[in-house]
Amino acid sequence: MESSEVSRAVAAAMGTASALDLTAEDATVLHNSNKLALRLLPCDVFARVAYEGQEVHQFEVELALRLTETESPVAALEPRVEPRVYERDGFVVTLWSYYEPVTPLEPSPADYADALQRLHAGMRTLDVTTPHFTDRVAEAEQLVASRDSTPALADADRELLNITLRSLRRSISDRAAAEQLLHGEPHPGNVLSTKNGLRFIDLETCCRGPVEFDLAHVPEEISDRYPDADRELLAECRGLVLVMVTAWRFDSRDQFPNGQRAARGLLSAIREGPLWPTLDAVMRRGDGP
Repeated sequence: MESSEVSRAVAAAMGTASALDLTAEDATVLHNSNKLALRLLPCDVFARVAYEGQEVHQFEVELALRLTETESPVAALEPRVEPRVYERDGFVVTLWSYYEPVTPLEPSPADYADALQRLHAGMRTLDVTTPHFTDRVAEAEQLVASRDSTPALADADRELLNITLRSLRRSISDRAAAEQLLHGEPHPGNVLSTKNGLRFIDLETCCRGPVEFDLAHVPEEISDRYPDADRELLAECRGLVLVMVTAWRFDSRDQFPNGQRAARGLLSAIREGPLWPTLDAVMRRGDGP
């Protein structure tokens, strides 16, 4: 979120909480990208703020409620207010339970893999309408094809991304692997370590596809502990995820911190070709998302 909009977004979150009889006298910015994440005090609520017109937030709220009923490892909505999307001053606000960080902040690979497996098990019990992972691929293809949307992308790199996206999407689809509801982006940035175990957040990215698409977002030491994963399919999904994330970072509307540096690092990894590195491997180079 643009720095000039942060103060308005904070005011919208605090105003929403106060109107619901939650005492919000202070706010700490926890994360700022395309959405703003805040801790409101002294009510101790986690608030997420985005611009209006993103209906996906209502879907996220409803999905979180249903997954909580299955005892899946997801963050819970704030129990003191009605679980819904609130609109205020051009923003949408959702209110969640705040989880005090515990040490170690970085979960063990075994715990991470177990939590992701339990999340997938809970998701398999739900019958909900979501985009297919190929719909997200198509969105990335549209970005790559549009010079207006991705003006910083050189022609040769644009062609490389386009060819790689199409090739990997076709190869993955041709495998006809079993599909289910997925988180969509279960990378470490969307996992909280709490005293009650790991909790996944940011459910608005949910889609349908093979579990290997989710596993492509996590470090290798975690996916290695996930049972019965198709390693060849996982390798292709890793390449697909790298190219998709690269397209998002080149989007002129993207507000991810250090997004252009991340884009250059990801593009370098794609130029090297298979074997595709994991997202965290690119991050360790100091130039990843």
